[in-house]
Amino acid sequence: MSLVTEEIRAKAEIYRGDEICQEKSKFLLNEIFLPNGLLPLKEIEECGYVKETGFVWLKQKKSVTHKFEKIGKLVSYANEVTAIAEPHRIRKLTGVKTKELLVWITLSDIYVDDPPTGKITFKTPSGLSRSFPVSAFQVEEEAKEKKDAKENKEAKENKDVNGVVAPVQVKEV
Repeated sequence: MSLVTEEIRAKAEIYRGDEICQEKSKFLLNEIFLPNGLLPLKEIEECGYVKETGFVWLKQKKSVTHKFEKIGKLVSYANEVTAIAEPHRIRKLTGVKTKELLVWITLSDIYVDDPPTGKITFKTPSGLSRSFPVSAFQVEEEAKEKKDAKENKEAKENKDVNGVVAPVQVKEV
């Protein structure tokens, strides 16, 4: 059963489509001072945000399991993830589990210290918690932006004075 009711939808900013939802989820994480790689969801169909309460939801086509390589942890994201977003914190989290030893454990809170200590803490409903370096959840987007800028520059260089694309010579090696 979905936690996103019609009443909540009426108050929310709602976005549909993977590209815009990926962008909005990363923007929200940056806005609340959490690492932008914290929600590596795939094929997001819908996301919504209620500014007054901080309630946020993300719906994806199917659940996803992601391994955070820097810390060697598996995390499972259900097809609907909901939470209350606040500065430096996500609380009342649903739809996210992590694997500890052989057991999947539900996560309920995620927070970073203010002032920053470089650690991010994950808490379970039972009160157990575990901290990791924030850098393990940060995705470097600068590399992608540099690549896009380089491709745009190359495309401009291939145009002649009249704006017509000049033929590119291909040499066999």
